[in-house]
Amino acid sequence: MSWQAQIITLYPDMFPGPLGHSLAGRALEQGTWACDPVQLRDFATDKHRTVDDTPAGGGAGMVLKSDILAAAIDHCLERQPDLPVIAMTPRGKPITQARVREIAGGGGVTLLCGRFEGFDERIFEGRPVEQISMGDIILSGGEMGALTLLDACIRLLPGVMGAASSGVEESFESGLLEYPHYTRPVEWEGHMIPEVLRSGDHARIAAWRKQRAEEDTRLRRPDLWERHIGVRDQSPSGAQRKTKGQRS
Repeated sequence: MSWQAQIITLYPDMFPGPLGHSLAGRALEQGTWACDPVQLRDFATDKHRTVDDTPAGGGAGMVLKSDILAAAIDHCLERQPDLPVIAMTPRGKPITQARVREIAGGGGVTLLCGRFEGFDERIFEGRPVEQISMGDIILSGGEMGALTLLDACIRLLPGVMGAASSGVEESFESGLLEYPHYTRPVEWEGHMIPEVLRSGDHARIAAWRKQRAEEDTRLRRPDLWERHIGVRDQSPSGAQRKTKGQRS
């Protein structure tokens, strides 16, 4: 059974887009996953196929209507009732690699792409919709975020990456940024590949990579480092380990 991707959008021609190429494209051709864009305007009830209206209380822009959104979501739930419905919105919870793995480990996902000023808030009260943000940035719509989330999931599907271990040491998989990579030539414009990577000593290489991953995470992403330290200092029971000098 293919991993199913339903995408509710005003621009179905944007899919599969870049996901029709490279590893994701090959997996799509092989039936590992299926791409099913759903045109939101198909659920409009007037001759103009209206999907939005002015904000209640005034203000700039337009807001996607809850009744039209609900009809589209109900259609997708009827076809794929077991798939989570996720709205791409900057008001959502920031995505994590752990959540990506959960989504990839299921049967697929239904993605709801916003436009204009976003969604009528009542859609989140009336339907089981999870709100996810791809980062603290502003995009023109949810489609680019949806493509990013789909790419993150598809690469984790069985058989998509060449080797089973290909993604194990990627950034965020262990809670750290990935260590830096080098390849030939050994010297480029006076810059050398670190000696340890040319030593053939696998234990030293592993230790160096671990040290660099920790150093780079601490310096570049202190938020990740704090979380990593917190997880590392948890005992198997979930209780915080006592540090030196700490009293019970």
